[in-house]
Amino acid sequence: MGHSELILASSSQTRKALMDRLGLVYRSISPDIDESPKGETHADDLARRLAFEKAQVIAEQYPDAIVIGSDQVAWRNHTPQDFIGKPLTFENAITQLMANSGQTVCFSTGLSIQHFQSGFEKTLVEHYQVKFRELTLGEIERYVRREQPLQCAGSFRCEGLGISLFQSMSGNDQTTLMGLPLIQLCYYLRQLNIVIP
Repeated sequence: MGHSELILASSSQTRKALMDRLGLVYRSISPDIDESPKGETHADDLARRLAFEKAQVIAEQYPDAIVIGSDQVAWRNHTPQDFIGKPLTFENAITQLMANSGQTVCFSTGLSIQHFQSGFEKTLVEHYQVKFRELTLGEIERYVRREQPLQCAGSFRCEGLGISLFQSMSGNDQTTLMGLPLIQLCYYLRQLNIVIP
């Protein structure tokens, strides 16, 4: 068991940077799945399914590897059925941040660890909240121009200048907000006899 290859089912640079913190030897493979919702009415359900499917696709191809899948869905307080996606355009990012101004944005981050050979499978959802301060249009435009968060759900990078947009942050594990809940990941990897630290 101790010699199973570790695979991160993701091509995300942010998730790779988080994995690198653990000092483990791993490789990343993009799972290439359809990430559109299939009738889910709560962000948790979508994040859980996508994390599971990402890991499953790779775990089936590499049955003796330990595969890690993760997915994140953002939503504004009290509306977990309205998913906030990646803005992709400058205009969309400004619209998203205007809507986030003064609001609490919640992040449901799905994590799935699968080892096909031994039948090990754990899939869970962790939460994190960010309270935005009241933002002016000028602040939003300057931020989006400077950081270009067009691939980030919610239109910000908390590990960068995005922190300047917040009033407060709350949750058990800040890495949940960044897209890969490391505390829970370490917990399950230790169950698979991977030594951390």
